Amino acid sequence: QVQLVESGGGLVQPGGSLRLSCAASGRTLSTYAMGWFRQAPGKEREFVAAISRRGSSTYYADSVKGRFTISRDNAKNTVYLQMNSLKPEDTAVYYCAATRSSAQSMSDTSLGDYWGQGTQVTVSS
Repeated sequence: QVQLVESGGGLVQPGGSLRLSCAASGRTLSTYAMGWFRQAPGKEREFVAAISRRGSSTYYADSVKGRFTISRDNAKNTVYLQMNSLKPEDTAVYYCAATRSSAQSMSDTSLGDYWGQGTQVTVSS
């Protein structure tokens, strides 16, 4: 089992940037494919990005392609989400997830085996 803790959320103006971090404990992060999801008020949770165990493959939702970058540092047991050119519609609680399956399956099904508690991202002027 793995425990996930997100950090790095906050309030940012449109066009700004934030970097989210997801720290894992309990098991080696390289055991899992990892992903980021988000949920805005009144909406269902949606897939944002996923990365394979070694970081060789990444997947993104169309809405964030070219603006967000997912990466991982297995030595630090941490996954990151660099978010640039933020828009008000990016406002949501962002969740980190781990899966024993593949990153592609996570992008296709939005399923994860373990979830963090989430970090709030608010994009507003």
